[in-house]
This record gives sequence, C-alpha cells and structure tokens, in this order.
Amino acid sequence: MNISWLYRFTTTILCLFLPFMGILLSCSNSEGTTTGSTSYKVIAYIAGWRDIDLEEIQAEQLTHINYAFANIEYGKVVLGHTGDSLNFYKLNLLKQQYPHLKVLISVGGWGWSDHFSDVALTENSRQKFAQSAVDFMIRHQLDGLDIDWEYPGQPGEGNVHRPEDKENFTLLLKALRENLDRQSEREGRVAGDKYLLTIASATNKKYLLHTELGKAQQYLDFINIMTYDFFGGWNKETGHHANLFPSSGNLQSGPNVRSSVRGHVMAGVPSKKIVLGVPFYGRGWAGVKEEHNGLFQPFEGQAFTIPFDSLNSSFVNQNGYQRYWDDKAKAPYLWHPDSLQFISYEDQESLKYKCDFIKEKGLAGVMFWEYSQDKNGALLETLSGQLNP
Repeated sequence: MNISWLYRFTTTILCLFLPFMGILLSCSNSEGTTTGSTSYKVIAYIAGWRDIDLEEIQAEQLTHINYAFANIEYGKVVLGHTGDSLNFYKLNLLKQQYPHLKVLISVGGWGWSDHFSDVALTENSRQKFAQSAVDFMIRHQLDGLDIDWEYPGQPGEGNVHRPEDKENFTLLLKALRENLDRQSEREGRVAGDKYLLTIASATNKKYLLHTELGKAQQYLDFINIMTYDFFGGWNKETGHHANLFPSSGNLQSGPNVRSSVRGHVMAGVPSKKIVLGVPFYGRGWAGVKEEHNGLFQPFEGQAFTIPFDSLNSSFVNQNGYQRYWDDKAKAPYLWHPDSLQFISYEDQESLKYKCDFIKEKGLAGVMFWEYSQDKNGALLETLSGQLNP
C-alpha cells in the first residue's frame, strides 16, 4: 500500500471527523515494512510545533521517536500544541508500516518544566500525574513516556524548585514505572513490548548533585544524555558545543561527551542504559576575536543557532566559511575571517567517532535533537549506518 496516498486520504478524513471522535486507526497495512532486530537505539526527537510530513521521516533508520513536548497543567499531562492530535495520528500510521518503531511522548522540556516540582511533591500529586501520563499515552496510542525535567532542584527557565526535588524526582519515576507496568500487565504486554519510561538528563555536575541517578535508573529503560550545548551565547567565549573529548585549546578542562558519560556511570547508571545525545544544529557567534580561527575566543556580537541542513548547503567551505577540525576534541568548526563568525557543529566525521565511542563503552545508542534540522538525512544515515548497518 502506498503510504503517501494513505496519508493524504486519512489526514483529510481525520480533519473532518477528529472533533467528533477519538483518534482511531481504521486502516491496516498488510505490506508493512519491518526491520531486523537492531543492536543500538537510534532515537529522534521530533518537535510538536512542526507539522509532521510522513514522507520526510526515514523510519527504517530509527528505533524510537520522542515527540516533544506535552505540557503539565493542574498536575496532569496535557497536549502542548494545537496540531498534536493530528501529528499523533500520523505517527501511528507510520508505526503501522514500521512495526519495530516505538513512539514516546516527551513531557516538559526547557519551556514546560514549570510544574514538575509541584507534581513530584507528595504521594498524591505523584500518583495523579502518573495516572494522567499513562492515560495520555493510551489515548494517543503511544509506547511510553520520556520525562524531560529541566531541572530537579534548579530553576531552569525560572521554574519552581525545591531541595527535596532530588528525592522526589526518584519517587516520581517510581510512581510512573509502577503505573506503566500495571498498564502493560492489563494489556498483556510482555518482555520487549512493555511500556517504556525514559528521561532526558543534563551533563553538568549540578544535575548529578541534584538527582539520584543511581537509584532512579532502576525505574528507567534508558537515559538520554543531552550531550550538547556545552558552549553557547551564555558563555563569555566561543567553544565546541558537542565535542567528544577535551580540546587542547581549552586546557583539557572544558565540558565534553566523555566526561559527561563518566559522570553518569560514576553516579550509578549502567553503561547499557546510557543513550548519547547529538545535535543536528550548530551554534554560532559573531564579532569573534580572530586568534586561533575564533576557537575559545571572546565575542562581541550576537550568538545564534543554525540547522545542519543550512550549514551543509551554504556554509561548510562555502561563502567565505572555512571548515577546521580539532583532532583532540574530534569536533569540526567553521570560521569566517571577514565577518568574524565562528560556528560549532556536528558532521558525519564527528558522528563516526561518537558511534565508535558508543560501541567501545557499551552504551545503548544515540538520540538527536531535532529531526527537521537534517531533512536530507545525511547525519541520520551516518548514525544508522555506523550503529545498525
């Protein structure tokens, strides 16, 4: 069955009847594509504020999709965007063609972590939240929950936070795990088909100090470390924002993927539960001091982000931008000597080193933010080809 035709037809029907009915999958796909068992997870975060185009998603190269984000209101999980219901319907169509694919709802994120401290505060509030999360998951025919609390015990974007968030975060995950397991048992979902529970974790020491990852991990299927944004406009100087190893230009003391993974392992997280995060976007700075081609230099202009698609088509060794490679850090960067712009980003070469690192350290796989920033699939093809050839 041609999924493009099916998508257009079912989307039209859904738009007509969705206000009067639940989301029902009324079509079947007897010729659905499946993939063999994969060794590593390849997880895509897909932004809910974008309209999903099924033809752009290379589902055969993915194992999981984390749909971002659901919000929290009055202690319960709720839809975050006006197009969520239609997007969930499309993703369920995609799962029909690719039965191996798991779709999770990611709750919170940077902008919607305001109420996590409140929902985690008491046993009653935890159970109310957990049941609402499971109900949300079932209603939209999803496969699990991804909790993205940014951050327990810390203000994040200016959120409510408490010292007891450290213990309450663990208790919240326990409540979620118990509710998910009960629902799996009711539906007869066993072994690898049970409902999933994951989190997105931060890389810095403050996050590790404000959480109990060693205890919390027992309730989680895996942990997605956000190993990117090491440097940005909030810093006083430029730097690699997703480097695998320390850079000799930063006195070996700067943040890096290896130290982030070590921190999680030392906190008690098994390597086999760690999923490495990679960015499908670059971070740039303007008005950068010229020394060392802009690397680890102060800047006076604006900081910005740019998707890999744009970098690959118009910036890398084009229009005055020169690509450089930091061999110690295993990270590429761009420098424009006339406009004094520096850009840190991820590319195929740096991803190959990270895939080797995942294999060497026995990690669970890789996740990336965000799918639409690499529509041509160059980075995803590298990840899939290296991890699950």
